[in-house]
Amino acid sequence: MPTKSDDQVFRALEEFRIELPSWGFANTGTRFGKFLQPAAATSTEEKFSDAGQVHALTGICPTIALHVLWDFPEALRSAGQVSGYASRYGVRPGAINPNYFQDQIYKFGSFGSPNPEARDEALKHTYESIAIAQELKSRDISLWFADGSNYPGSANIRQRKKWFEQLLKSAHGRLSAEQRLLVEYKPFEPAFYHTDIADWGMALLLARAAGPQAKVLVDTGHHYLAQNIEQIVSWLLSEDMLGGFHFNDRRYADDDLTMGSIDPYQVFRIFHEIGFFEWENGTRADVAYMIDQSHNLKGKIEAMIQTVTVAQELFVKAALVNYEQLAAAQKATDIVRAEACLQDAFATDVRPRIRDWRKSKGLPEDPMAAFREGGYLQRVTAERSARNMASVTSYA
Repeated sequence: MPTKSDDQVFRALEEFRIELPSWGFANTGTRFGKFLQPAAATSTEEKFSDAGQVHALTGICPTIALHVLWDFPEALRSAGQVSGYASRYGVRPGAINPNYFQDQIYKFGSFGSPNPEARDEALKHTYESIAIAQELKSRDISLWFADGSNYPGSANIRQRKKWFEQLLKSAHGRLSAEQRLLVEYKPFEPAFYHTDIADWGMALLLARAAGPQAKVLVDTGHHYLAQNIEQIVSWLLSEDMLGGFHFNDRRYADDDLTMGSIDPYQVFRIFHEIGFFEWENGTRADVAYMIDQSHNLKGKIEAMIQTVTVAQELFVKAALVNYEQLAAAQKATDIVRAEACLQDAFATDVRPRIRDWRKSKGLPEDPMAAFREGGYLQRVTAERSARNMASVTSYA
């Protein structure tokens, strides 16, 4: 086992927190339709209830990311009701996510639309989302744009870039002192010729244009196959521009699979780069860890518990890397020894230490078993089944 004291592992367990997504508890689907689950959440309150269950069993996800429109049907007027759910179910509002892709006015884009009315509506929606975040004392406003085009010549790419710069700067001006804008990127889908914010470099430039309280958000599903995501993370850290993550996994593209289900070593390497940066600089990186994934076949709550526990394991494994030995090996260009520092940590079974930590906190040592035996799933299935089965939809 790598040479790290139990105190250091315990500190890693005490430090790690990850945010749940409200939409991960509701019925979601593909472009072709939905497979409904009888226990899926059908309201914002039920999403809070499910998130509260996950946090009660794991102890490491005290906040829930919320989507404006989906979770705030009356926009700012819904904030008081949401605050009541937070008090009732023991999870606080987390990142606020505006919606720039659902309304018909966004057919040709939002911030990048050639229609000034669409741009005005998108900016107004952003202002309202910032106000909701301020009302709920949420720090981060997470921005993902579906903007782009499908055919060569159909969009003025440079002009759209200017509109994004202008509107992001205007949105930044509405932030309170402690708030942040997190600018997300995606190489394709739903736009397939060009996406206005297609990679981390574009997101970095736009965040800088917006202002000092704007950072980049990395979604682990939003990259081409074989792209070195931890290198992107390392560069953003060095530029003080890494704001947070949307964690999920993928086999092909933006598959929204449960975190670590395809390539857990990649997530480990991401956590390692953050930990190594913190060790080198003697400061903690201000990074928000958030889950963003869709469980079409797995049970909603079980998939979330699985993701949270895997994330915790991978974070602790990364904390086991011996940075002193790694730095010495890198300086000596001892490639084998340097790589072994990571491989040894990743191969370590940290589950016994995590079980001990949970026991010390009064948490169940096996959150999944506790959930399956607790009766919550059976109760909400009985309560929600009829509502869920009545909302069958199809692609056509």
